[in-house]
Amino acid sequence: MTVYAFSSFTFSQLGRARVLARTLKALHPDWKLWAVITDRPPEGFVFDPPAEQFDGLLTAEELIGEEAGQWLFGHDIVEACAAVKGPAMARLMDFPDCEKLFFFDPDIALFNTMDEVVGLLDQHAVVLTPHQVDPEPRAARIAIRDNEIASLAHGVFDLGFIAVANDAEGRRFAHWWRDRLLDWCHDNHADGLFVNQKWCNLVPCLFDRVKVLRDPGYNVASRNLSQRRMSFDPAGQALVNGHPLRFFHFTGQGPAAEVKTQGHAGASIEIHELWWWYGRQIAEAAAPEIPAGWWHYGHFDNGVPIPREARHLYRRRASLRMAFPRPFATAGESYFLWLQSQAGDGAQPAAPAGG
Repeated sequence: MTVYAFSSFTFSQLGRARVLARTLKALHPDWKLWAVITDRPPEGFVFDPPAEQFDGLLTAEELIGEEAGQWLFGHDIVEACAAVKGPAMARLMDFPDCEKLFFFDPDIALFNTMDEVVGLLDQHAVVLTPHQVDPEPRAARIAIRDNEIASLAHGVFDLGFIAVANDAEGRRFAHWWRDRLLDWCHDNHADGLFVNQKWCNLVPCLFDRVKVLRDPGYNVASRNLSQRRMSFDPAGQALVNGHPLRFFHFTGQGPAAEVKTQGHAGASIEIHELWWWYGRQIAEAAAPEIPAGWWHYGHFDNGVPIPREARHLYRRRASLRMAFPRPFATAGESYFLWLQSQAGDGAQPAAPAGG
């Protein structure tokens, strides 16, 4: 049996991905871990997967094909890194030795083995972890808003993790998710979408042999700390509600996430120490050659940042994609120059003739 795993990230997230790789490989050295990178390295930096503890590399260009430029232009960094999960999953399941497949966000660190989930995939096609596994009390209005209502808005499952068996039903799920994410992985609350997550609300409805894993030791994060208490047993084993801590999802590391963590973790010294430990790990794993906030696809080729609305407009209008098949380019009759010509009076740009 060969277990595959992968993570999707950009080079600005490499420090986090290194921590994920180090903690995963320490527990599962025989797993094949793949990097799925939606980016190009900055000048002077060379990405060497084996040296980074990755066994293979897939790029967005490889996964999307000849339309990758147009497709990438239509997505911001969060949308793009989420959207490639589906195509990468389907591609990796084509490898003949891939029997079970795990996905982890790069801001996850593992603390105990995933053997239980490996075993679950003998009987189940898909394993999902909900954001919340215990209800908040009625009086906890802030926690209800931050956790349960947020799950209603953003998806009940945390797609920072998913595990899939490479069988007929697992592949049926992977192909469906690939197709939806290629076309509909958008942060668009007006249409009821939040990148890759809300699609998986449908998974228990559409697919058989779906396991909703409610063990509180999995996918511990700031959004569920109000109901999860971390402790240590006499041997130093990290526990959450008495269960071994499998992995912690350090999502949204930064001032806002720290405030939310402090609010829900309260006086839990263990959680604060864990965040301190992760911050140290990230600092040690950082790549100083990579500029802060680097994303190759965040700018036109002249270095000007791409406005969000320019991406949305290009994605919505087929006439723009036909008129400007190379949207990142700024030379000649480019999308960049067309946007400038249309924005002089502050009005929304009109589509070219026929749009």
